[in-house]
Amino acid sequence: MSEPAAPTEHWLRRLLPKGLYTRSLLIIVAPMVLLQGVLVFVFMERHYEVVTQRLSSAVSADVAALVALHAANPTPENDAVIARIAREQLSLQVEFLPDRALPPPRPRPFFSIIDEELSNELADDLKRPFWIDTVGRSNYVEIRVALDDGVMKVLARRSQTYASNSHIFLVWMVGASLVLIGVAILFLRNQIKPILALAEAAESFGKGRASPDFKVRGAREVREAGRAFLDMRDRIERQIEQRTTMLAGVSHDLRTMLTRFRLQLALLDEGPEVEDLARDVDEMSRMLEAYLAFVRGDAGEAPAPTDVPALLDDLRRAGETAGASVTVESHGEPIAVLRPDAFRRCVGNLVSNATRFARRIAIQAIHDGRMLEIRVDDDGPGIPPEQREEVFRPFLRLDQARNQDHGGTGLGLAITRDIARSHGGDVTLESSPLGGLRAVVRVPA
Repeated sequence: MSEPAAPTEHWLRRLLPKGLYTRSLLIIVAPMVLLQGVLVFVFMERHYEVVTQRLSSAVSADVAALVALHAANPTPENDAVIARIAREQLSLQVEFLPDRALPPPRPRPFFSIIDEELSNELADDLKRPFWIDTVGRSNYVEIRVALDDGVMKVLARRSQTYASNSHIFLVWMVGASLVLIGVAILFLRNQIKPILALAEAAESFGKGRASPDFKVRGAREVREAGRAFLDMRDRIERQIEQRTTMLAGVSHDLRTMLTRFRLQLALLDEGPEVEDLARDVDEMSRMLEAYLAFVRGDAGEAPAPTDVPALLDDLRRAGETAGASVTVESHGEPIAVLRPDAFRRCVGNLVSNATRFARRIAIQAIHDGRMLEIRVDDDGPGIPPEQREEVFRPFLRLDQARNQDHGGTGLGLAITRDIARSHGGDVTLESSPLGGLRAVVRVPA
């Protein structure tokens, strides 16, 4: 016995997509997203932080050098030279303030690599009190260092302290990902189309509908599956054609013999024995037609738009002719694509069965544009639930069941289910609100 799946596996199975297109797209997109995530992490941790640390270290070293030059000769003339050198050689704006007090500390931003890295580098290089502002000025970083005779104010461009072109990498990365995903969607859609066409052709063939526009295309495996389907369809069509030809010959020969019997009986004098033989011949003729109808089926009939209310109205008149009280209701779309004669026989068998065992019959049609459902309710004796599936077996005649056909062949419900399944649907039996049996036919329409 196989072990039950773990709850995590059930959760993952419900979460994962069910379609081949989405699953294939997920197989392509998931590794791409994972790869991009790893690249971003490596870039941010290894490149972005390292580059920012080195740039901050260079600015910190320049500031420390300017502080050392001022401490060596704290005169206004020397301060002017220091400011000029910083402006021309280091791209820094330096100003010496007489006030020795530093501004109060500003709140540190929630996430700022430059604030953290620059503060660490200045603390290591200066060994003096300092104050920095990485938020107030959008394009500059302000640094103030406490001197013995005042405060040195330094303005550095933000690009001098951290890697400012990181967004270019992110934009290129996201753009390339979107382009690759778009190409993957385009190619996957073209690969899925032949599979969908094959599924549609198989479904149409199963419902007895032609699919002449199906062509073998797509990947090698899909083409092989398409060719296998076409070979299978040809074999089935040849088999149906051979069986139909054989049945036509058999039915012709048997009908000829029955006709001879009728002629010979007509030449005999009337009597009880002749009447019994005539009834037997008629019963043989009905049985022969039932057997041939069951074996032949109605697959040769082409589907066509069918007026469902009109069809049910014809069945209502037939049921009333048999002596039952029949009501008909129709809801939804009136036109359905069916094999008209076959479907008429499918529902007609159910109505005929109901008229044999019930006096009140209700027929209801519900068509939602995709599925057609026909319900046939009656007030007869019904069929026990444990036997409702057995009555569909060919030639089965239950002693106490209502499908014994009163001398029939026991093929009525079998033919009904065969026709419904040839349409891609099915027939089921349920308990009826009228007290008897409910037969439900569901077919795609």
